[in-house]
Amino acid sequence: MTSASINDIRKELQLTDPDVLQAICIRLARYKKENKELLNYLLFEAHNEHGYVQQVKTELELMFEEIAGKNLYLVKKILRKILRYTNRQIKYSGLPQTELELRIFFCEKTVAAQIPLSTGTVLYNLYQQQLKKIGSVLGKLPEDLQGDYTTSLKTIRYA
Repeated sequence: MTSASINDIRKELQLTDPDVLQAICIRLARYKKENKELLNYLLFEAHNEHGYVQQVKTELELMFEEIAGKNLYLVKKILRKILRYTNRQIKYSGLPQTELELRIFFCEKTVAAQIPLSTGTVLYNLYQQQLKKIGSVLGKLPEDLQGDYTTSLKTIRYA
């Protein structure tokens, strides 16, 4: 069975009754956690992006507290888990400002947790990859917004 294109799905959704559409959304949310989280963002969080970013930052802070006192192997696993969560939240939002704020926050927390980035190539590469992503998103923003984020970048770039 082949799936329909996004354009075909869009046309069909425009013709669908609102009650049927609601049932389809609930059924989608029931099958996969990621669909449910995206639906939650779109319904409850999308109108208040700043509040959403603050909520995600609070979650990230709690996740970073797990790192304290762990050995390097567990630190790597926990950092990957935190990064997966961060990437998922960035994907839900889709806004470059949200992506920058969350990636910069991730890097700041990594530095603040005093994780030895130079001892292992995995952690070093993970951190450098975040810096590359920050740089690429920053380049797409207007210059006035770039200036706002440049100061935070200086603290994390040379950590």
